[in-house]
Amino acid sequence: MIRKLIITAFDNFIINTVIEDGRAVEIHCYKADDLSQIRVGDIYIGKVKKIAANINAAFIEIAPRVECYYSLEENRNPHFTNKYGKKPLCIGDELLVQIEREAVKTKVPTVTSNLNFTGKYMVLTTENKRLGISSKLGKKKQEQLKALFVDESFENGGFIVRTNAGNAEKETIMQEKQRLESQWLHLQKIADTRKVFSLLKRSPSEFLLDLQNIYQDGLEAILVEDQALFEDVKTYLNEYQPEDVKKLIHYQDHMLPLHKLYAIENLLTECRHERVWMKSGAYLVIQPTEALTVIDVNSGKCILKKHTEDAFLKINIEAAKEAARQIRLRNLSGIILIDFINMKDEKSLVSLIEVLRGELKKDPVTTSFIDVTKLQLVEITRKKVRKPFHEIFTKA
Repeated sequence: MIRKLIITAFDNFIINTVIEDGRAVEIHCYKADDLSQIRVGDIYIGKVKKIAANINAAFIEIAPRVECYYSLEENRNPHFTNKYGKKPLCIGDELLVQIEREAVKTKVPTVTSNLNFTGKYMVLTTENKRLGISSKLGKKKQEQLKALFVDESFENGGFIVRTNAGNAEKETIMQEKQRLESQWLHLQKIADTRKVFSLLKRSPSEFLLDLQNIYQDGLEAILVEDQALFEDVKTYLNEYQPEDVKKLIHYQDHMLPLHKLYAIENLLTECRHERVWMKSGAYLVIQPTEALTVIDVNSGKCILKKHTEDAFLKINIEAAKEAARQIRLRNLSGIILIDFINMKDEKSLVSLIEVLRGELKKDPVTTSFIDVTKLQLVEITRKKVRKPFHEIFTKA
């Protein structure tokens, strides 16, 4: 697998495009004028504004009149900077909180006391002081990585070892572990000297976080055209991922801009369309709703003998690969149903599911094959990490 990350400034957006083996599989769009707003990962000293016992939650201010939702069930060990009452949580208490989810429609942002410090190879978690290994790594590699931590202390927090650690050197992994621990210790030290509503840790701009989240296996180049963006990326890499600075390329061909070279405009148009044509002449219809997303497979203009089991299987396999790509491209999440062309042969269905599972494993975001219903609807779930493409451009 040969990967490239393309970073472009286009039409008031910063657009990150992941290319795998010459084809775009992910596109992330960030409004340039939104980069200064509250970000997922920011850590504040918040103040308990009110407690809603009926929903087992509290609302915490991170700035005057900026309230966030805080689950009492999921946050049982707060890090207080000022405690005013004897109960586990009281109105007026001041504590460390991290933005866990951004505001969505009528919902306020969600904050947590389980502070996470994320790196390229691992995540330090302050609440769960244990070791976890990415399930995307094979059992042999998981055991090798566990062995690295046999003599390590977990007093400062637990660690979730990410997929990118699979091909990293022990020294590189341990250096990042020490860096994340130092960040947490420093934050605890300064927290007692800061006032309520202080922003203690600013998460890097979202477009920069893609640099640590992209699969590193096969990553050959990070291409940036805009001078200011290039400097931002270079600064970030020098500080957090110095081993990747050599992959950074400043693209400077004014005759053929980067967004033209990689057809970014066409890709943005494709992601807005309901219908996606495939090489065989078949097509997908992708329809997001409030509750779920439906992907329908149609034989369309396909010239194969349409009423044979082999023809149905070929169309469905092509559709499975394209559906998995479109799920990543459009950043679809939650419940996803795929209505493939019905097949009578059980072996054909098993073959299709095997292909689909393999394609879903390529997704860095947790995506799970759930089941096939009696009507042969394939059920998938995908973790929500950021806004889906259609929501970004509906509001743009």
